Amino acid sequence: MPKTIAAFGEVMMRLEVPGHDLLTQASQLNYSFSGTGVNIAGSLRRLGYSTKLITTLPNNSLGDAALSYLQKLGISTGDISRSGKYLGMYFLENGFGARPSRVTYSNRIESSFNTADTANYDFVKMAQDIQLLHVCGITLAMNAQVRSQLKQLTRLVKENGGMILFDCNYRPALWGESGYQQAKPHYEELFKLADMVMMNEKDALYILGYPSAHTTREKQLEELIPKIADTYDISCIAGTHRDVHGDESHSIRGFLYQDTTFSYASQQHFAVLDRIGAGDAFTTGIIHGLLQSYPAEQTIQFAVASSMLAHTISGDTSLASEADIQQAVTAQRQDVIR
Repeated sequence: MPKTIAAFGEVMMRLEVPGHDLLTQASQLNYSFSGTGVNIAGSLRRLGYSTKLITTLPNNSLGDAALSYLQKLGISTGDISRSGKYLGMYFLENGFGARPSRVTYSNRIESSFNTADTANYDFVKMAQDIQLLHVCGITLAMNAQVRSQLKQLTRLVKENGGMILFDCNYRPALWGESGYQQAKPHYEELFKLADMVMMNEKDALYILGYPSAHTTREKQLEELIPKIADTYDISCIAGTHRDVHGDESHSIRGFLYQDTTFSYASQQHFAVLDRIGAGDAFTTGIIHGLLQSYPAEQTIQFAVASSMLAHTISGDTSLASEADIQQAVTAQRQDVIR
């Protein structure tokens, strides 16, 4: 049976205010569809992999529109169930100057994905053809039923010999008061199942509660990440450090911890068109490098270039090709390509 890369998670509608207006000023919105799983599966399909999304969409025209969008990205939709009436939404107001961009969520609790019965999914069958499963902390935060579904699918994929990539993606607004304490046991459970983890030292300090005597981020990273990899037998851990500058440009430096060794990408400084989804593009780059057996240094450079390019593409899902990313790795800036 041919293997595929799968993601389990919610599909959301992105409603963007045109230009840099506020919601209170706008009279129209541009919509598309998003979600961490959508971004991962869509970007990896662009890199040539067979991908599928495991989710539930509403059984109405809204769900039809989302399904059509996923099909345009080339994502297999055979494991998507249809029930309920609602799709989670977020409204995006693009920042400018001193005003940051703002995301406002709506309908998430009532969404078809977050209210779907476990009977919607034939996890036993789905797990049989998954080479790598992507799951994240956003899905883990939604509710007890979704958490149970995520863990059930993850265990089945692992039992069938598939790999698990867990992206911490901690969102304070989703976990609520005492969020770190609530999240910790669930994160620990996923760390025990994961082969690969996307995180940085903040996740180690605040979610897992690891202490550090160091005060700089890099020293904390180099102290804590090896401990986590050893404790949970994780083959590789990767993440980024981001700086936002006064001229609205950003800088990213990425790291990959693999085979007891840190590899760092050179810091990249770039202008930002669309910030949302850039972390998922980084994860996509890590997955590609690992599956292609790139040396660690090549993998992390590729992942950072993938994230950098995602900032230049409108919408949440990066559509950069492998050639685009490799060109960005070499830092070649070109005029119009004719």
